[in-house]
Amino acid sequence: MTAAPNLTERLRARIEHEGPITFYEWMKAALYDEREGYYCRADRVPQGRTGDYRTAPEVSPLFAATFAEYLARLHTDLKWPRSWTIMEIGSGSGEFACGFLNHLRKHAPEIYDATSYVISEVGAAASARAAHRLSEFHERVGFQCFDEIQDALNPGIIFSNELIDAFPVHRVVMRGRELRELCVTASDSGFAWIECDPEPAVVEYCQRAEMHLAEDQIAEVNLKAEEFVTRAAALLNRGYLITVDYGAEREELWRSPNRRLGTLRGFYRHQLADDVLARPGEQDLTTTIDWTQMKEAGQGAGLRAIRFDRLDKFLMNNGLLSIIQEAANNELDSSEITRLSTSARELILPTGLAASFQVLVQERVV
Repeated sequence: MTAAPNLTERLRARIEHEGPITFYEWMKAALYDEREGYYCRADRVPQGRTGDYRTAPEVSPLFAATFAEYLARLHTDLKWPRSWTIMEIGSGSGEFACGFLNHLRKHAPEIYDATSYVISEVGAAASARAAHRLSEFHERVGFQCFDEIQDALNPGIIFSNELIDAFPVHRVVMRGRELRELCVTASDSGFAWIECDPEPAVVEYCQRAEMHLAEDQIAEVNLKAEEFVTRAAALLNRGYLITVDYGAEREELWRSPNRRLGTLRGFYRHQLADDVLARPGEQDLTTTIDWTQMKEAGQGAGLRAIRFDRLDKFLMNNGLLSIIQEAANNELDSSEITRLSTSARELILPTGLAASFQVLVQERVV
């Protein structure tokens, strides 16, 4: 199996050897295989104009600057610690970290001096790209695997942007009033769906969450989301977990007529993919996250939700327009002011990117 020439052949060999595999296992390989997983490949950058999608930090530097202003206020709420750690999980190209640290260094140098910025990335190639982007901040930035960190943050902040939606998920469907799991098998043309008995952990979650699907309705089960929140809470002696992503409350996810087939989708070169099982390792796969699940997991792990806002409103309420005004008052190059103002539209207009995202801030209960 390991000698097969590419990820597709290795997945086919695995299925031929083991039989159908859960979509969770298929998606984990497609996105995170060490050699050819979508987020681990060295031969392409997934986000940005040349990739398959854009994130808010690439859209506008105002995203990172506004979060820097917000986290500076959290530093005050934590009673001005002389040192603290900000951990970003899934930094991508390092665009957010660069903008964030730039803004702190310029506008809050005392907080900048107190900051250790830790990045956790899934592959060596992604870490190398982020390290190169952040070379001017080498004295502040370090790299460490989230799952391998031993020392608790006291105090600290764990931040992620568009992370949870990329966790591998299980898929379930209701057939004849019986819960079934959608698995993946090999076909003559590639891969195909096949129904299997659900994994015990999936059944336990569906019962705990009181999932009631209509006949033929499909839904995703993101067990990794709960694991992430629990792990983050265990690492925070004092501080905050901040999650930026696109999602909905549980009832909306399961009751919305336009989500009867679930929320799984693929993106390839900024277009919706026709087949999510095609081209494993070459296209992005994502699902809409369950904010009810994130809040419940946090509460069970000792976190308290203190803010939950739509991203555009969060940015407006935390000084985005003031940052633009300050830039104008400082007489920056007019083309730069125009660029900032243009990029701000995606973050503040009801039809912009930010209107589809939410921000959840959870505080460690001491």
